[in-house]
Parts: sequence; structure tokens; C-alpha cells
Amino acid sequence: MNLRQLLNDMTLDEKKDQLIQLATLFYAGAETQGEITGPMEDMGITEEMIQNSGSVLGASGAKEVTNIQKVHLENNRLGIPLLMMADIVHGFKTIFPVPLAIGCSWDEKLAERSAEIAAKEAAVSGVHVTFAPMVDLVRDPRWGRVMETTGEDPYLNSVFAKAFVRGFQGNDLTNDKNKVAACVKHFAAYGAPEGGRDYNTVNMSERELRENYLPAYKAALDEGCEMVMTAFNTVDGVPATGNKKLMRDLLREEWGFDGVMISDWGAVKELIPHGVAGDESEAARKAINAGVDIEMMTACYVKNLKELVDSGAVKEELIDEAVLRILELKQKLGLFENPYRGADEQLEKEVIMSTEHREAAYELAAKSCVLLKNEEILPLQKDKKIALIGPFANNGDILGQWSWQGSKEDAVKIYDGIAQKAGADNVFMAQGSDIESATEDQFSEAVKVANDADVIVLALGEKSEMSGEAGSRSNICLPDVQLKLIEEMKKLNKPIVSVLINGRPLDLHGVYEESDGLLEAWFPGTEGGRAIADLLYGDVNPSGRLTMSFPYNVGQVPVYYNHYNTGRPKDAPDAQERYVSQYLDVPNEPLFPFGFGLSYTKYQYNDLTLSKDYLAADDEIKVSVKVKNVGSIKGEEVVQLYVRDLVGEVVRPLKELKAYQKIELNPGEEQEIFFTLTEEQLRYYHEDLSFESDAGKFNVFVGPNSQECLEQSFELRK
Repeated sequence: MNLRQLLNDMTLDEKKDQLIQLATLFYAGAETQGEITGPMEDMGITEEMIQNSGSVLGASGAKEVTNIQKVHLENNRLGIPLLMMADIVHGFKTIFPVPLAIGCSWDEKLAERSAEIAAKEAAVSGVHVTFAPMVDLVRDPRWGRVMETTGEDPYLNSVFAKAFVRGFQGNDLTNDKNKVAACVKHFAAYGAPEGGRDYNTVNMSERELRENYLPAYKAALDEGCEMVMTAFNTVDGVPATGNKKLMRDLLREEWGFDGVMISDWGAVKELIPHGVAGDESEAARKAINAGVDIEMMTACYVKNLKELVDSGAVKEELIDEAVLRILELKQKLGLFENPYRGADEQLEKEVIMSTEHREAAYELAAKSCVLLKNEEILPLQKDKKIALIGPFANNGDILGQWSWQGSKEDAVKIYDGIAQKAGADNVFMAQGSDIESATEDQFSEAVKVANDADVIVLALGEKSEMSGEAGSRSNICLPDVQLKLIEEMKKLNKPIVSVLINGRPLDLHGVYEESDGLLEAWFPGTEGGRAIADLLYGDVNPSGRLTMSFPYNVGQVPVYYNHYNTGRPKDAPDAQERYVSQYLDVPNEPLFPFGFGLSYTKYQYNDLTLSKDYLAADDEIKVSVKVKNVGSIKGEEVVQLYVRDLVGEVVRPLKELKAYQKIELNPGEEQEIFFTLTEEQLRYYHEDLSFESDAGKFNVFVGPNSQECLEQSFELRK
């Protein structure tokens, strides 16, 4: 297909309409088609705009997609096929743990596999593009969308960003019909809203933006990610969707991105309430000038671009660039040759929710859960009587947000997993409470059931709507009624194991102190109940490690491991008692730090050694450490390497993750682990935004988490 010729054949109306993305409901052939009312009716979309439109939001299912595409091609003058796009974030029908949990696996190969399976299920259902990965760095658990990210560290987020892109897209998007195009989001710094309130203002220096928030987006693009989605927030006072400096200058010119850029839902029109556009025409002008190719679910482009071109306010060349990028993506996906691409009703039945896919979901769920506390109560013994109590004891709401094709009915519930593991005769169940309310009868039933048990397992947490988009919370404790349920169970003087189902780090006071064992299961996905049971009973040894710090309480937020020192650090040798940087009522440190997680075995770190005590600019240092399993069972350990630049031109973090290795050790086995450090890993953004290293002394830390480390030092000579 000669795309330049096709572009030349298009009228201006056809070109501007190619830039709109509409929901499935607008299209003839859609199974969900109905009367368009409310805000959608107010968009003023004409039949001609629909016929000329370029992409569809939310279409899925081979039959529906095929029908929509067929009708569209019959009515589109030039036969230009539609792009089918959807949010396939952590699984299509087979749901994997939420991305924050996937990050806690520290296993990029399993992350890549999860994206590969999600792509395969989506592709046979007719989807061409997924709005993933979401790689926004996060430090504030009040923000509901922390569940969509892999955590608070720019290096680790970059590793997972690449893994997800590889899984979704593969190496040959044109010929591999089991793959979909990836769209990295949300560009940029969406994960840093003031107060943790979704869609809120973001305010940071350019150096902070480049050093911590941009690396994961860049990593995804370096891996070949085809699309970028804009963020809802402001960046340096300008909303991202109309931010020419961010989109044209940085993303397109500096980074060389020539793929498709799409707004988030309604973000072009939202330039008006942001206060940088007076009307829809000005919003369209600012967004197209900033480099936004596709406007999602508002009509500023289709209603105003022609007039803006006619008046000279917008160059038609900008519209041509945007259309050409869209056509190029359609060609790369092979849609001109086969507009129905991978859609296959028969294959859907064979592929979706296959045994192989569910097994992969189980494995990732088992490796994503993090054991936070164990007072010699876990693993459970199968001959013990278990009282399984709580709002998630028999609840299928364990998939988490952005699992729109997932089925709560298909999810393996915690009761199902434990009953299968220990036998139904050994498990007594009571709901105890709803998620946010309870009756006295529910409490009474829970007490009665628990009285007959040896161990109480409490299944607690958030319903899925309490996190995710628009799921910000100022109080990140469990709901009061669940804390009351814990109090009632504690009165029975029986061992308590708490299992948490949630999408964010929580303030765990009222849970942590009262529990003998505490397992953070996140929203574990379709196979969650089976994975949780295997972890509780020791058939799987917990290996998850936190990628986001858990605050001591919400007053510490934001709390994260790679923070700066102050001029009056609390732990300095000559620190005063009062006039230091501290809280008077709580510790400075989080309750659980980045990288933390327990196991059913114990690991011993010894002999941290550097191959030399100095590093030249063109050389490298070998870092080695011996790790031994000194417990009685096999386990996996995440060996983490951090660096601190002691004196920089600008202040440097107390620790920065630079590398990690996940290893498996048998009881009594010892391995020597090797890392390599180079000058390039020591570079950072200086005051003038130059990216370079400083000569001087550095500390190296290696350990099981960001707080408990062996330490050595070296000098960088330049």
C-alpha cells in the first residue's frame, strides 16, 4: 500500500475524521450498539464522521470486531480499516495479578509471559492495540492508580516496561497475529499528583522529571513501543495533552519517537477546564500543535480542524503527519491486507482461559504475594482446623481494576483454594463482615465458627473499586468494620493469619500488630485463591518483595526508599535530640521498606567484595557477595544492589537500585553472586541538566531489601 498516495487521495474532512477515536457503541455492527444519549450525544458526531473515523475504543470479541470492520469498510470511501484498541492491562480474560503485584515478583520473564498471553487472547478477539504498559512512577499510595504501576523505583520500572512491551508486541508485529501494539502511558509524570488525588496538578523540577519519572517511558520506547498516551495532569504548568515542549520537543525531537500519540479519554477537551484553552477550537489547535495524533472520545478535532486549517491557524501538514502515522501503524499491523487480522471465533474458544494460560496466571500470582510477618505460624499444617473469616473468604472480587473482560465467577476464591488444599472438613467459613459494613449477626457467626478452629485466617481488604482510576483515598487503612472484626477475633486468643486483597500499600495499624502471620496478596487475579492456599500451606515458598514502601501511617506520605538526606539527618552521629528532620510521633522509616519480603527459609549474606577500590571511566568493578540458604527448605531470594554517590553537584539519594538477581537456593546451598558496575550507571542529571557522573567516593550496598545491606565503598576517578 502506497500510504503517501492514499494520504493525497484523502479530503481534509477524511483526514481530520481519521484522528478521532470513538467507543464501540457508535458503530453499526457492534453488539452493544444502542441509543447514544447524555455526554456522547452532546459530542455532535455525524454519520459521516463515524464512516471516516480511524479507531475504535473498547471493541472486543472476534464476532463483534469483524462485524464493525465489515460495515465500516462498506461505507468508507477509500476502504481504510479501523484500529481496534482496548485496555488490556494485566490480562484479557485470563487475569494476572495487578501490575504492582507483578512488580513484586521481581521476575521480568514472567511479566513478559503475562503480556504475551494477554496479547494472544486479545488478538484472537480482534484487538489490535492495548493501552499498556502503564509505567508511571509512584510514591503516594493514596493515588488509586498505584495498582497499575510496578512501583517507586525508576530502574525497576524500566526493566518491567521493556518486559511488557516485548510480551505484547514481540519481534514481528506485522506477521505475528498473536501480538498487539503496545501504548505506553501516561506521558508524563501522571503518578505524582498533589495529595494523591487523581487528575490533580503535578509540580516538579525538570531535573526530577528526567531523573525519576521519564526513564521508564524511555525504556518502553527503546524496546519499540508503537504508541504513547498523554497524561491528564499538568507538567510545568501546562496540561500534558497540550504541552508542546513535552510532546514535540522532548518526545519527538529529543527522543526521536515517530509513532502514534493518543490522548487519554476526553483529555483534549479538558484543556478548557484546565484553563489553557478558551473553547474547543483552541483546545484542538493546542493539542495538534503539541503532537497529539488521536483524540479519544471528544470531538474538538473533527469539529474544528478544518476551519483552523482554512483560517491558517493550523498547518495542514500537521494533520497530514498525524494521519500518516496512523496509516503506518495500520500497515505495520497488516490491516490493509487483512482488516480482520487475528480475529477468530473458533480460536477464541480454544485460546481464551486455556489451562496453559491459567497455569501462568497461577505461577505469577504465587510469586507476586509478599509475606510481611510470620511469628512461627506459617506455613499452616493441613491437619489443623481453619476458620476462614472475612469479606474476601468466598469473594470473587480478587481481579482488581482494569480487568474488564475478566470474570469474578471464574476466579478461584480463597475458600476454594484452601478447601481443596486442606479438605473441606478442615475449613469452617464465615463472612464476618462486608467490606465496609457489618451486622451483629455476622460478628456472632464469625465468633462461633472461630471457636471451633485451631487457626483463624482472616481474608481482608479493599473492593476493587476502592483503587484504580478515580480511586484515590485520604484514609488508606482497612475499613473500620474490618478492624473491628480483627479485634473480635483477637479476643479468642487463637493464632491469626491475615491475608490482604488490595491495590495499594495500606496503613496496616490494627492489622499488623494483631496478626501472627500477614500475607500481602494484592489483587492476585483469576488463580488467586489457589496461589494463596499454596503459599499459606507451604507448597510454595513466598518470594515476593515489595516494590513500593508501606507507610507507618498516611502522615508520612510520600515515603520512598531513594529519598535525599537533609542538612540535619536524624541518624547523624552528632544529631541533636530535637532539631533534626523527624516526626515527633512516628518513625521516619516506613513500616515495610522497598525490597522487603519474608520467606519460610532464611538467607545469610557474607563477604561483600569489590574487585578494586577505584573505578576508571572506561573500566568496570565486579561486585560479589555470598548468599547462603541457612534454613530447611528451598527458596528464591532477590539479591539487591544499591549505590550511593556521597558527594554530588546536586544532592543524591541515600540509595539507588542499580541491579538485582533472583536466585534459587536449596537448604544449606551457598552461591556467589556477581554484579558489574560501570561509570555509566553512576550518571545523573546535574544542575544544568547535563547527564554525567562525578568523580569521588561511592558506597555499594547489597542485601535482601533497601534497609538491610552489607556495605563497601569505591572511588570513581575521571
